[in-house]
Amino acid sequence: MYGTKVGDAKLNAPHSGATRIVITEFMDDAAVTELANTFETIYQPKLVDNRPALLAMLGNVDALIVRNRTKVDVALLDAAPKLRVVGRLGVGLDNIDVNACKARGIEVFPATGANAGAVAEYVIGTAMALLREAYTRSAETAAGAWPRTALSNGREIAGKTLGLIGFGGIGQLTARLAQALGVNVIAHDPILASDAPIWCQSGVTCKQLHEVLAQADIVSLHIPLTAETRNLIGADALAKMKSDAVLVNTSRGEIVDEAALAQALHAGALGGAAIDVFAQEPLPPGNALATAPRLILTPHIAGVTAESNTRVSALIAERVAAYLQQK
Repeated sequence: MYGTKVGDAKLNAPHSGATRIVITEFMDDAAVTELANTFETIYQPKLVDNRPALLAMLGNVDALIVRNRTKVDVALLDAAPKLRVVGRLGVGLDNIDVNACKARGIEVFPATGANAGAVAEYVIGTAMALLREAYTRSAETAAGAWPRTALSNGREIAGKTLGLIGFGGIGQLTARLAQALGVNVIAHDPILASDAPIWCQSGVTCKQLHEVLAQADIVSLHIPLTAETRNLIGADALAKMKSDAVLVNTSRGEIVDEAALAQALHAGALGGAAIDVFAQEPLPPGNALATAPRLILTPHIAGVTAESNTRVSALIAERVAAYLQQK
């Protein structure tokens, strides 16, 4: 390897005719090292926050590896005339102009499946925390207030109904984990036919969207952001849910109308919510969710664990390297 560490970046010494890779957000060190053994690799995990510097270094770059914050748009593609492949350290592609990439012959590789287990565990874990309501008053207990009566009405997840909106790989894995805990699972996915084999194979009941919203004790979102799904969970959808149901969003922030969700929580019209993704990240000051009750907020980490980062990084490193070496 001819890479060296410079600040928070790993840089390979430039050499004539090298195939070049730029990595703009955090990636597992072992995967970066594997790429740097073969390619001229620039790893700057804070580069996402300095777009002018990023665009300035893309003139001779063959591959770009990003997470969800780097905008791979037409302006970026114009600055990268040699770009051949984009690796996405995750599965959502709304930060990447896939059509513009396709038009330029640029391959886009998401890390499909590599973080599914982490997301599924997050959904089940946060749903259990919201139902039980027993994990938010440690300070009172430590101070001797002993809020035993107030916390004695928490609910068990066994016997509840989980409603999945979207039934792809992550939704299916979430269903299996839930079923192992005695949870009934229903799902809505307009892409899957009602007679698709996966319904019988999984033991999950196919439902219409309004049925999932009305019947589920836990509603979990597993859909991409599109024109049709933007603000899908707004005031009307929230009003269809049970007043003690909980909502979990690990997909994309814009799918949920944050102001409507905050209003429902303040009004006691919803049992709680766990939100990992937001319309604007990081959350801006004065966000409607900041003061809402019965709410778990996390900074877009449902799919990010030590284990999933290793899997995602290794998969993308392998796919990007294989593509570059075959061309």
